[in-house]
Amino acid sequence: MAGSLPYRNYQSAIMTDAAAMFAITRPDRRLLWLYLLRCAFGGPAFPIVFLPCFFKYETLRYRFDDEGISMSWGILWRQEIYLTYARIQDIHLSRGLFERWLGLATIHIQTAAGSAAAEMSIVGLLQYEAVRDFLYSKMRGARFGDKEAPTSGPQDETVALLTEIRDEMRAMRQQAETRKP
Repeated sequence: MAGSLPYRNYQSAIMTDAAAMFAITRPDRRLLWLYLLRCAFGGPAFPIVFLPCFFKYETLRYRFDDEGISMSWGILWRQEIYLTYARIQDIHLSRGLFERWLGLATIHIQTAAGSAAAEMSIVGLLQYEAVRDFLYSKMRGARFGDKEAPTSGPQDETVALLTEIRDEMRAMRQQAETRKP
């Protein structure tokens, strides 16, 4: 289990398994059972409520790559969402009663789009913790397969630029203080 492993070993185990994330293309068959259970509460409207859920399950596709995540579904109205890892702001994991019973979870991915709702919700995966950890590490800029974090990059350049600006502002303030009458 993930909680019993030391954090560093757990992270390196996830980083070496990026190929497994890229291989995920479809939700697990248990998602269809989840839809069936949820729609059963529709009573006599069951066939009308279940039909859209069945078509979503049949057409739902995921694609994880080096740049981001793609999700698509739909028969008559095809919907596609593509999020780059750089746009991801927050990741939430939710598991309702039936989802826990079936071993599933929903991963809600939020961006800085300005809405309170999740931009993308990945449903029907058994390896939801590994996917969540994968997304967190990609969101933070880690490179999979590397044991160490990148030593230089855009963050280092940003820190250097901010340090330079701070030093120049201090120098300007000191000059202004010495010129006061």
